[in-house]
Parts: sequence; structure tokens; C-alpha cells
Amino acid sequence: MAEATEKSLNFIEQIIENDLESGKYDGRVLTRFPPEPNGYLHIGHAKSICLNFGAAQKYGGQTNLRFDDTNPVTEDTEYVESIKNDVQWLGFNWANEFYASDYFEQLYEFAKKLINKGLAYVDDSTSEEMAAMKGTPTEPGINSPYRNRTIEENIALFEKMKNGEFAEGTHVLRAKIDMTSTNMLMRDPIIYRIKFAKHHRTGDKWCIYPMYDFAHGQSDSIEGITHSICTLEFVPHRELYDWCIDNLEIFPSKQYEFARLNLTYTVMSKRKLLQLVNEGHVSGWDDPRMPTISGLRRRGYTPEAIRDFCDRIGVAKRDNLISVGLLEFCIREQLNKIAARVMAVLDPLKVVITNYPEGETEILTTENNPEDPDSGTRNVPFSREIYIEKDDFLENPPKKYFRLAPGQMVRLKSAYIVRCDEVIKDENGEVVELHCSYIENSKSGQDTSGISVKGTIHWVSIANALQAEVRLYDRLFKVEDPGNEEGDFKDYINNESLQTITAYVEPSLKEATVGTRYQFLRKGYFSLDKDSTDTQLVFNRTVGLKDTWAKETGK
Repeated sequence: MAEATEKSLNFIEQIIENDLESGKYDGRVLTRFPPEPNGYLHIGHAKSICLNFGAAQKYGGQTNLRFDDTNPVTEDTEYVESIKNDVQWLGFNWANEFYASDYFEQLYEFAKKLINKGLAYVDDSTSEEMAAMKGTPTEPGINSPYRNRTIEENIALFEKMKNGEFAEGTHVLRAKIDMTSTNMLMRDPIIYRIKFAKHHRTGDKWCIYPMYDFAHGQSDSIEGITHSICTLEFVPHRELYDWCIDNLEIFPSKQYEFARLNLTYTVMSKRKLLQLVNEGHVSGWDDPRMPTISGLRRRGYTPEAIRDFCDRIGVAKRDNLISVGLLEFCIREQLNKIAARVMAVLDPLKVVITNYPEGETEILTTENNPEDPDSGTRNVPFSREIYIEKDDFLENPPKKYFRLAPGQMVRLKSAYIVRCDEVIKDENGEVVELHCSYIENSKSGQDTSGISVKGTIHWVSIANALQAEVRLYDRLFKVEDPGNEEGDFKDYINNESLQTITAYVEPSLKEATVGTRYQFLRKGYFSLDKDSTDTQLVFNRTVGLKDTWAKETGK
């Protein structure tokens, strides 16, 4: 019997297996990841990266990283470098690094080939005139008055476009297909336009640039891509993809489409993400509230958790909205296994242990991670004055409350049992300090007191604790699908998505390095931020221990 646990193939894998079985492409599998370097990659791109690289790896193939740099106005080398860093961080290596701009000369020759076959023409119409002639989904378009120019005239005009003899917007090269096609994209689409803009790689060499629809399929073909995997919005573009390849008589790469990733409580449009950055709603592309890979990395997410998330959501043919709770589940599950446990008090209440010697510091031992028997132990200092969390004390507790209360006992993690003897309040009646006594023979691991308590709380020694800035991040938007709400999507920004507090952490965290991930006992998972200095620790909350948002939404 076949293994019941074996995972079924997704439809892309099924296509690849069928192609391999039939001997198509001589048994080769070559995919590509083709980002446009006009912004940082986000979690949706992570899904595409995992699919393209993962499928090739599974079948012994390779993947090219090809930058779609056909629009010099929006592109930047900063984005190129960030994309390469993100792909490598996710755990993938590309076979070749290519750029659409590598093929500008070849694409120009392809365009001339279409002209010489009577399948492309230079159009002088304005963009408004072309839009009017294009028709509607229910009405056919009208042929351009320039559609029947001779091949010689089109070649000469295209050469003048290339030489910079025309102003931007005055001339374009269009494919000559069918102005009555039911697919609007086949109604003589523009394949070249004039842009006088410095390109990040080719400088001022070119002033005409291919449109994505023309560069995409031909670049795939030049590289010998066997499976060109795109998101669903490219379904209508496939007909043009095939038309160009067929009429240029070049290597027959094939395009396949899958559902893009849409995630709740965020936006996945690079244009909208750029707005958030440029208008100062976030601190940058790597703000830990952003769905960018760099933002998730800074927040403390691991590549393993993101790959696990992409694997869990699968590869579908229909768009759907994935709960961000699943992404948070994946990071919780992994950090629970690997994150060292440390003690940090985020909302401190002072406790004086009145029967503990003044000025004495005792070194206690505590485990680093109970989930990992090989993680070892560390030392934590204990003294007469400590901080605990304010919410670990209630003056008038309900039944079955097992933390501190007047006359009630609790165990301090890896330390002693203490009893609350006295509550100190300020002039406003606020509790500002507790006086407790400890049970001397109740030390963790050596307890002979015979006293059993049900509650254990964390703490830090005031004399030894380090101050740290802690950034508590929440959902960037207040609604599940801000991109589809009425009005401006920015109206739905959650103004409480970042809360900055001063916390007290155990001294072992002085050795923390940027990106190191911890579980602050009973509070959540945290990662040291790049803003940290030798004198100021800064931690980002990656995720809470439980999905508190679901509870709040339920209320």
C-alpha cells in the first residue's frame, strides 16, 4: 500500500511530471523567478519563489533569477540587491542571474522580425485615440489609420524611435493581431514605447523599451525556460505570450498560472506598499508591520516558517484570502522548538522579599528551552528586590486565581516560593509595591518545604536587570481586506499597530545579537532589532504565545 501520508501533487507538479514522462523538453526542468526591481519582495512573492525553486528542485531542475527591468523610471539597484538577499535568505540559490535588459538587443531584433513579417507597425496615435479605437469587452475595436503602413516605412520609423528622433508618447510599436478579438489584450497591443530615462544597467543606451508582455515570453524562450509559472492575472496574457513565440518561431516556453497569495489584515500591492513607505505610515520597506520579506525577517520570522506557510497554503487555481493567523501559527510552531526562554518583565511591579538578606545576590540555574534537551542551562541572578508583571498580582482575586494575591503563595520561576504579606499603595490607591517573604527550603530543584503551589510566575532581579525598549507590533490594518473596502485603503490603518514600552530583561540578554529570537516567558516571541546599540537593547515582538486577535475579533 502506498504511503498514506504521501502528499498529493499540486497541478504544476502534475504538469511537470506529465512533461517528463512524455519526454518534452528532453527531460529538462528550468523555471524562473522574474521580479520587477521596483520595490521590496513581500510574502506573496515568497509563495512564487517557493513554487518556482521548489518545483525545479523536486525534479532535478534549475531556476533562473531574472529581473524584469524594462521600466527604467521605477527601477533601482537598491531593489535588485534586496531581492537577491531575500531569495537567498529564504534558502534558495539560482542557476543564473539574468536581466531582461540583457536581451534588449535581441528583443529589438525580434520586434524587427515581426515588422518584416507584416505583424507589427508603428502607430502615431495619441494614447487617448488608441483607447477610443480599442473598443470595449462587448464592442470590437477599430483599426488604427496607421495599421497598413508598409514594412519599409515601419522599419524606418522604428529605427527613428530607437535613435531618439521622436518625443515620448508620440510613437509606439504595436503588434498587428486582431482588433475584433474577444481578448482585449490581443487588440494590437503595444510592444515598444519611447522613454527618455536613464536605465539602472544600460544607462542612456536605449530610449525605447519593450513592454512586459513582449519581453516576458521572449526572455523565457531565450533562456529555454520549460515552465513559466505566473499568477492568475496573467491568464489573459497567455494568448499573446504564445502568439509572440509562435510567430517568432523560437523556443516554445509555456506559461502556467496559479492563484496569488492574498493575506488578511494587509495589502499585497507594491504600489500601495510604496505609498505606506513614502507617506510615512511605516518606517520603511523593512518595518516589521509590513508584509515584505525584509519586514518579516526584521520582526523575527524564520525562512523555515515562511516556507512551511507557503507549503501549507498549497498551489491553487482560484484566488482566495488566507488568514494571517496561519502564518503566525507557523512561526509560533517553529519558535517554540528553537527559541531560548528568557525572563523579561514588560509591565513591572516591584516586589521586596523582606526576609531575604539585603545586598546578597544568589545565582540560580534555569533551562534554556524545555522543548530542546540539548539547549543546556544558564545562570540568572536573584536578589531581595525583583520585578514581576503587574497582571501577576490581584488584590481581590477570583476563585482559581493561582498567582500572587494578599496571603497567597506562588513560585518564582527557577527560584523560591513566596507569599504576599503586604500591599503598598500610592496616594491614588494604586498598588506600587509588594512585600513578600520567601520559603527558605523551597528552592527549585531542591525543594523540601512540602508546600505545593499551582502558579509559577517570571521575574527579574532589579539590581541586575537590563532596561530594554520593546516594540509591540500588531496588525497594520483594522479590517481583513483593506484593499477591497470602500474609500482609501489607508483609512483602515490600525493606529495602535505599534506600542513602544520600556521593559526589564535578565542580564544574559546583554550578549544578544541582531536577529536572535527568544521566548519572553509567558509573554511571546521576540527578536533583537537592528536599532539596538551597546547601551540600548531593542526587541521586536514577533508574535504572541496565543492568537489573542482571534479572541478579540470574537468579542
